[in-house]
Amino acid sequence: MVKIKQGNLNNYEENKRKGRKTGFYYSFLTLVLVFCLIQIGYGAILNIGKIVSYKAKVITLERVLKQTKLHNKDLKAQKKMITSDNSLEGIARNNLKMAQQDEVLIIINKKVEKPVKKKKKFDFEEIFKPKQKNVQSNINQIPDIPQTMEEE
Repeated sequence: MVKIKQGNLNNYEENKRKGRKTGFYYSFLTLVLVFCLIQIGYGAILNIGKIVSYKAKVITLERVLKQTKLHNKDLKAQKKMITSDNSLEGIARNNLKMAQQDEVLIIINKKVEKPVKKKKKFDFEEIFKPKQKNVQSNINQIPDIPQTMEEE
C-alpha cells in the first residue's frame, strides 16, 4: 500500500471538495448556457417566421397597390370622358331622356313580362319573411356614355 502523509491527506480532501464545487458550478453554467441557446434558437425561429409572413403581406399589398393604381387611372379617364361636352350630351339624351330645343323626343317602352309564381294557399315563409324596400339597382352603376358623338 501507498503511505500518504497526514498533511497530504488534508490537501487531497480539500482539492476533492473544491473539485466538486467547481464541477457543480460548471454543470450549472452549462445548463444555463443550454437554456440560453434554446431561447435564442426559439426567438430566431419566431423572427424568421414573422419575416416570411411580413414579406408575403408586403407582396400582397404591392399587388393591391398596383391594381388600385390601374383602377385610379381608369377612373380618371372615365372622369375626363364624362366631363366632356359630347358625353354630357349623350348622358342627357340616353339616360335622362332629354332633347334639344328643335328636336322631338320619341320614347319606345318595351314591356317586360315577369314570370308569375303560383301562390300556395298558406305559406309560412311569406308570413315571417321581412318586407324589403324597393331599392334601385342602378344607383351605383356608371351611366351609359357613347364613345363617339356625331355633331350635326
